Amino acid sequence: MAPPSGDKTPSKVNQESTPNRSISSVLFVIAMQTEALPLVDKFQLAEQSDSLFPEGVPWMRYSGKYKDLNINILCPGKDKKFGVDSVGTVSASLLTYASVQALQPDLIINAGTAGGFKEKGASIGDVYLVSDVAFHDRRIPVPVLDLYGVGSRQAFPTPNLLKELKLKVGKLSTGDSLDMTPQDAALILANNATVKDMEGAAVAYAADLLKLIFKPVLFVGSAVQVSAHKQL
Repeated sequence: MAPPSGDKTPSKVNQESTPNRSISSVLFVIAMQTEALPLVDKFQLAEQSDSLFPEGVPWMRYSGKYKDLNINILCPGKDKKFGVDSVGTVSASLLTYASVQALQPDLIINAGTAGGFKEKGASIGDVYLVSDVAFHDRRIPVPVLDLYGVGSRQAFPTPNLLKELKLKVGKLSTGDSLDMTPQDAALILANNATVKDMEGAAVAYAADLLKLIFKPVLFVGSAVQVSAHKQL
């Protein structure tokens, strides 16, 4: 149930030439408020109480201007029933879709923390620029539906960013569980992933639904926990 193998390595994918695009509005989708607040402070953004979204949703929006960019940071907020951060693919996809419709950004950035794999070269604190995303917990063992379940998609290539910041590059695998079953571990290996999270591929899926207006997506993750595949 892995995506079709190709001959492009992650580094080659992100180093490909890309068309010039004028970017004036950037949307950050970040799963947890604690992950977002350092950026909110850095860009001196203000929390917005105006309602761009359906009444009653817990979504949080911080916005402002940094240099010549209009920046919006969106978090799914606290679940109203359980009072915890609304992590996972469902909240991320809904928030991304609604935010793109309301704000019409030129670029979407999904940023946050992730788990990493030692045998792929990850260390705690490493920052990764993601080349490809896929799911590892949508197991549908039926021809073609298996590929849909994996849902492999490329991130927006950023060769200049990669060159200037000298970031690590790797593939991201997404699932709704924090732990990993043996099946998850096998599919993460099949996805050739270096990092794993609970939202990235869902953000890509939601953005891809709106491809007629083309919203490029960039994924940046910092490894906060490192495991070895063979130990799972």
